[in-house]
Amino acid sequence: MSGLVVLGAGGWGTALAVNASRTGQPATLWARRPDFAARLAEVRENREYLPGILLPESVRLTSDLAEAVAGAEWALVVVPSVGVPDLLADLPRTLGVVLCAKGLAPDGGRLTDLARSLGFARVAVLSGPNHAEEVGRGLPAATVVASSDEALALAAQTALMTPSLRVYTSTDEVGVELGGVLKNVIALAAGLGDGLQLGDNAKATLITRGLREMGRYLLSQGAQEETVYGLSGLGDLVATATSPHSRNRAAGEAMARGQTPAQGGKVVEGLRTAGLLDAWATAHGHDLPIVRAVARVASGEWTPAVGLRHLMERDAKAEHDE
Repeated sequence: MSGLVVLGAGGWGTALAVNASRTGQPATLWARRPDFAARLAEVRENREYLPGILLPESVRLTSDLAEAVAGAEWALVVVPSVGVPDLLADLPRTLGVVLCAKGLAPDGGRLTDLARSLGFARVAVLSGPNHAEEVGRGLPAATVVASSDEALALAAQTALMTPSLRVYTSTDEVGVELGGVLKNVIALAAGLGDGLQLGDNAKATLITRGLREMGRYLLSQGAQEETVYGLSGLGDLVATATSPHSRNRAAGEAMARGQTPAQGGKVVEGLRTAGLLDAWATAHGHDLPIVRAVARVASGEWTPAVGLRHLMERDAKAEHDE
């Protein structure tokens, strides 16, 4: 087998497979459910997760995992974070894995660490301001693939780079991975602000202070400071906190209106991540006030109004004294 292998037929996995087809290379798109894979192969459109974008004939559909990865040196793992452990457990350990989920492992750790603990030697992470709806349509975008394995990062860069998608490499695996994790929680807060109709000043303040909070956490985990202000940090935060495509922003808006934050069966990574990060911050004595507010609102412990009050009534301080 040759060409790009994409494991996960949600919106982002489908968009990556379609993107690969623009270079003329074949792609294999694996879907967990046989009936779903068969339907995609028949109608050539992912009407459930990425409607309106046709799947070219160069994209091959399968629900057979062994068949999907047969002969492949590496694959994109594009399933929600909760599904990553089970999928990795079923993959050959000789396969290189590029993790695309923007979430944490069940224990609150990094998915890249989980992959290595399971015996995968070649691991990378892909992250950036990448709404599937836009990448699938071929609108200009950029992303970052980070790994300590330079050969794997370069292979992914070569396979994914198209006239509409610029792919950068990085050695800061920690920063690129965790930037994608944190921005989802800040985007939930941005959505809560939208739902409460707090205005543009509040949105700008939230994004700016949210970036500060992201930076404190990322640096505490060993990330490089420049990554915080790069595509997988600031770039992804701006896109996710402002876009109508953002599941996390929309979920926050729904919560502010007293509605269920479900997104049509699509995973809202930030809801789970907020609780895990809040527990970590409490256990380790770190100050993540936006994460705390989102986690408490998501759990029902605080109302959105109470969460806002906790943020606005914190002790006065200098802007850059942390």
